[in-house]
Amino acid sequence: MKRSIRLFTVSALAAGIAACGGSGDGSSTSSTGTVNVGLTDAPVDSAQEVNIEVEALVLQHSNGERSRFEFDMAEPVNLLALTGGTVMSLLADEEVAAGDYSWMRLELGDGNNIVINGGQFDLTTPSARGVQTSGFIVPAGGQISLTIDFDVRKSIVNPQNNPDVYRLKPVIRLVDNSEVGTIAGTVAGEVIISQCSEENAGSTDTFNGSVYIHEGFDVAPDDIGSDQEPLVAVPVNYKNDQYVYTAAFIPEGEYTVSYTCGDDQIETAEGEPSDDELTFITGDSQVEVVSGETNTVNFEASTPE
Repeated sequence: MKRSIRLFTVSALAAGIAACGGSGDGSSTSSTGTVNVGLTDAPVDSAQEVNIEVEALVLQHSNGERSRFEFDMAEPVNLLALTGGTVMSLLADEEVAAGDYSWMRLELGDGNNIVINGGQFDLTTPSARGVQTSGFIVPAGGQISLTIDFDVRKSIVNPQNNPDVYRLKPVIRLVDNSEVGTIAGTVAGEVIISQCSEENAGSTDTFNGSVYIHEGFDVAPDDIGSDQEPLVAVPVNYKNDQYVYTAAFIPEGEYTVSYTCGDDQIETAEGEPSDDELTFITGDSQVEVVSGETNTVNFEASTPE
């Protein structure tokens, strides 16, 4: 049996691939519900492609039953094509047993690689079991739509500071699509010049800094791996004569939004979290995210640090 999978954005369908099978049918439970699962990526600024082989999705019910869906994909998935609200649909309107699920797991193959600075390098993974998420609930007679947010920015490490060695240590979030919103905006060119360099002005090929999303109001932002690390950090891109960013699938709640042009390393050469001294611009950037809505936070030339 073939099951269609779709790649889509907020507004339109874009492409399709196929999935097959499901070893668990929930027959020992008295009720079922419908689940939709998509895959997206919190973007990264340093690579051109991050390709992973997605082989299967496993759903673990708290009653011990397990459903496994295998995917027949022609090529690895480039996670960097799944940013800014773009989602690849893994399961669509799939009927499963209702109730509590302990986790779902994204099983990966061996053909994972990264394209960076024009070269392609293998990505090793720490576990053959794949990437496991938190739990969720499928309502009886109802429907839930979930998205696996694969945070590439936090997941790629270069442990020996060797440009030819990269490791995939997956960091993911599982979000309920009915409980998330978006934070987006622009960064003034004057800010890019003052924080990065004049060479960055008006260029699509240079690093234009990142916007950090920290949970809570009036939070002092810090780097990835710190005790006060961001929920996500997204790159600023130069498009249509503007520096823009988008942080999608942000759960409802209060956030501090900041900008930095600092280089935030994930690990040291010894494999320990890297403590980087970054300079952040925050200004009046406290936002409350409401599901289904987009909050706009712009960093103007006069934005204080």
